[in-house]
Amino acid sequence: MANKQKNNLTAQQQQYQEFAKVKEAKRPILKNCLKAFVSGGLICTLGQFITWIFTTYFDFTDTTAASPTSAVLIIIAMLLTGFGVYDHIAQWAGAGTVVPITGFANAMTSAAIEHRSEGYVLGVGGNMFKLAGSVIVFGVFSAFVVAIIKITIMKLGGM
Repeated sequence: MANKQKNNLTAQQQQYQEFAKVKEAKRPILKNCLKAFVSGGLICTLGQFITWIFTTYFDFTDTTAASPTSAVLIIIAMLLTGFGVYDHIAQWAGAGTVVPITGFANAMTSAAIEHRSEGYVLGVGGNMFKLAGSVIVFGVFSAFVVAIIKITIMKLGGM
C-alpha cells in the first residue's frame, strides 16, 4: 500500500493490513505459468491434429483446413461448456484455456447459458456478447493498429 494511503489509515487498520499481508497465501506463479503453458499447448496440439485429419482424409490444404479446424474447436469448447466440463478444465489450467479460440467459445456459451431463462432473443441473444463484445472490439482495434504499422513500414521501404 502506498505511504500516502497508509497515513490515512488508523493504527488498528495499519496493523490489520500488516497482519493480512503475512497471512495472505502466496501464489505459485511458476506452477500456474507451467499449467497454462501445458494446457494451452495441448489445445493447440489438438487443433493441429484436427488440421492433420482434414488435410489427410478430406483433401484440404493447410490454408483451407484452418477455418473448419477453428469451427471444430469452437464446437468442442461449446459442448464441454454446456456439459460443465470446461469450467473444471479452466479451473485447473488457468490462462491456458482463455487464450486460444476455445476460451472465446467458452465465454460466449457460458453467457448464453446463464441468461437462457430470460428467453432466446432477449436472454441468450441479448447477453451472449456481453463478455465477448470487448474481446471482439479489442481484437479488431489491435488488428487495425498492426495493419497501420505494417503499411507504414512497407511505405518506408521495409519488409
